[in-house]
Amino acid sequence: MKAYDYLIVGAGLFGAVFAREAKKAGRRCLVIDKRSHIAGNIYTKELEGIQVHEYGAHIFHTSNKKVWQYVNQFAEFNRYTNSPVANYKGEIYNMPFNMNTFHKLWGVVTPKEAREKIEQQKKAYFVEQPGNLEEQAINLVGPDVYNRLVKGYTEKQWGKRATELPAFIIKRLPVRFTYDNNYFNDDYQGIPIGGYTKMVEKMLEGIEVRLDVDFLEKREEYKELADNIVYTGMIDEYFDYCYGELEYRSLRFETEVLDEENYQGNAVVNYTEYEVPYTRIIEHKHFEYGTQEKTVVTREYPQSWSKGDEPYYPVNDDRNAALYEKYRELAVKEGNVFFGGRLGQYKYYDMDDTVESALQCVEGLLY
Repeated sequence: MKAYDYLIVGAGLFGAVFAREAKKAGRRCLVIDKRSHIAGNIYTKELEGIQVHEYGAHIFHTSNKKVWQYVNQFAEFNRYTNSPVANYKGEIYNMPFNMNTFHKLWGVVTPKEAREKIEQQKKAYFVEQPGNLEEQAINLVGPDVYNRLVKGYTEKQWGKRATELPAFIIKRLPVRFTYDNNYFNDDYQGIPIGGYTKMVEKMLEGIEVRLDVDFLEKREEYKELADNIVYTGMIDEYFDYCYGELEYRSLRFETEVLDEENYQGNAVVNYTEYEVPYTRIIEHKHFEYGTQEKTVVTREYPQSWSKGDEPYYPVNDDRNAALYEKYRELAVKEGNVFFGGRLGQYKYYDMDDTVESALQCVEGLLY
């Protein structure tokens, strides 16, 4: 008899939810992570009394009531509403594109005027069959919105010029004809008071966790510990890249403490000008309405990924989809190894998607 029913590789959100529910169902669980902390990319740590989002801004939002009720077992959420602004050459625009944005761009006041202006711009530049992202985006919102608020940011994010990117990357761009700066349309939204790490700690209460452990370095040793494995790392790395590498994008963060109370007046400011090397600046205290005398800001730089870098999100184009399918077929044959999370399933999951996917995995395996 092995020591554990489940070895969960990865102490992020997917792994923590699975471990919590497996333990509740009477299964013996061990959670391991190669990082020195739990909570994966939603890890937060306190600095100057401020909860700092170490791996970029994370705002929990969902319209799934079951998921919202689930996470509220482990944390009290504040009423934070995501209302980022965009800085383009020193001019500030509201996001997502709404009546405040259109008034700033064109001086229009009514939704009718805004619609007419957008349709006029789209018509002048319309392409029947867009051959790249730039043509597709202009088809959707016209050149003014595209050039100021989409082009530079997107090119930085993907590391390619918009004319080199496939059209299907942008299927739609959210346009609102109301004076509403709430970025998300979801029914529920907020951030755990005291940070995400505290929330994940509660999920993992009573469960054995080992950190600074690289499963792939001691694969056979760890396989002997448990009857089943839930793996949340990169699926291509698990199979030693036997079909080649899946493509990811990575990020670099520069965080600094500033001796001032309020640096930019908003939690998130996007920099949509291509010449500015970072995509956004996060001022963490605004996530929790902080009144501390100092502030902490993080600049976020997208970058290409290569082996050894942290993979932040998959590149879901046709080539990678086909390659992932080959790895997925291998995964099915692994028997007692189950792949989950953004890296294990090669999907761009939001946090609510991750929770829902983990609960579905639990349902499929344990009941």
